[in-house]
Amino acid sequence: MRLKHKVIVLAVLPLIAAVSAIAILVAMQARDLERQQEVVLKEAMLAAKRSELQHYVQLAQTSIDHLYSSGRNDETTKTEAKRILSEMNYGDDGYFFAYDISGLNVVHPRQTELVGRNLWDRKDSEGLPVIQRLIAVAASGEGFLQYKWNKPSTGKETDKLGYVVQLDRWGWVLGTGIYLDDVETVRTTLRDRMSSRIAGTVVGFTGVAIIAALIVFAGGMALNISEHQLADRRLKALAQRIVTSHEEERTRVARDLHDGLSQLLVSVKYHLELAKERAVAGRDDVAEQIGKGLDGLGVAISEIRSISHNLRPSLLDNLGLPAALRQLLDEFRVRTGIVVDADIGNVDLSADEAGATTLYRIAQEALTNIERHAGAHRVHLDLEARDKSVRLAITDDGCGFDTSHIDHPRSGGIGLRNMRERIEHHGGQLALSSEPGHTELAAVLPCPNARRHIS
Repeated sequence: MRLKHKVIVLAVLPLIAAVSAIAILVAMQARDLERQQEVVLKEAMLAAKRSELQHYVQLAQTSIDHLYSSGRNDETTKTEAKRILSEMNYGDDGYFFAYDISGLNVVHPRQTELVGRNLWDRKDSEGLPVIQRLIAVAASGEGFLQYKWNKPSTGKETDKLGYVVQLDRWGWVLGTGIYLDDVETVRTTLRDRMSSRIAGTVVGFTGVAIIAALIVFAGGMALNISEHQLADRRLKALAQRIVTSHEEERTRVARDLHDGLSQLLVSVKYHLELAKERAVAGRDDVAEQIGKGLDGLGVAISEIRSISHNLRPSLLDNLGLPAALRQLLDEFRVRTGIVVDADIGNVDLSADEAGATTLYRIAQEALTNIERHAGAHRVHLDLEARDKSVRLAITDDGCGFDTSHIDHPRSGGIGLRNMRERIEHHGGQLALSSEPGHTELAAVLPCPNARRHIS
């Protein structure tokens, strides 16, 4: 998976999911708060209107109290009470009404066509008997009733909160009511405002999520570009190292051929030519020159074997990795004079030729670095087979170095990076630790077929 895809999967998507979850949670909480506020506001407004209605009815009772308290029940007295109540209007739609206990309307200043009519069976749009319910709540003493009635100013049926009391001696039910469309208007306004705020919050969270995602994505892309540039620099350095290594190897082989093998063959040619001349001249010391020529050929053959071994040791192919490592350590000891200890198990890697070559080259490169840079007096090499893997460890008592600069493109640790790339190519791991007096390089290579060789 590419780095930018990893950034999206591991950073951007969880961020968007988290912000979306928070936005949904906030919206749900806001909706719940909105509903609670609506309930509280409605109850508060209805409580205020109940108190207001009680005051209005008390005012109406006070206005006719001189008639009702007089003890008279004649029509003249009742007619005067009806007149007073009919004239007591308030606001655009505020008025007082009165019914007798049979449902006959006796006072209704805003709908005079109802006066004198029996409305006992009148029902609202929901099929509820309005007058019957008003008379019932008045008789029970509760007084308050919410019902639907035509609003005078609009002529449309509207929710209304009424309050009624009984005038027992006259057999009347006196009351008034307040239309509740303003309550619904306030609720609608509040709901719209809350919805607008919720939408604004969600938009804000969305904006934050988009900006954060863009920042993370931009950071990921910058990291991706940086990693690509670093990889390009490493690739260029590795390519240059490969070219340099090839040229160095060619130069070494050419030097060995020219300075060693070529001169030996010239010497052999000289002795053979001299032997030919003596043979032609009939001299009896021909065998001496032939012997010298044969000795030169023997040395040339050894030189050829040495060059071939440096390119690829035959022991690695014929006898396996342990034998090749022992020969490598022997040559290192003879060449450098450094004390070498080894614990090389009988590890059989015949089924994994590429893995054996990788471990051999790592050991070869490590010993070369020790010889050139470490200034060590003692080296220890350990090779062992583990559970489906092989571990190669090389330690020395040299001066040590700073391992943190190995991966820097401009550092001189190309050989170490080559080791790491070799082992990682085969799915293995390379661990390196170093301090003055102790440096350890450990390579672990997965080898499912690796086993200890039973000799």
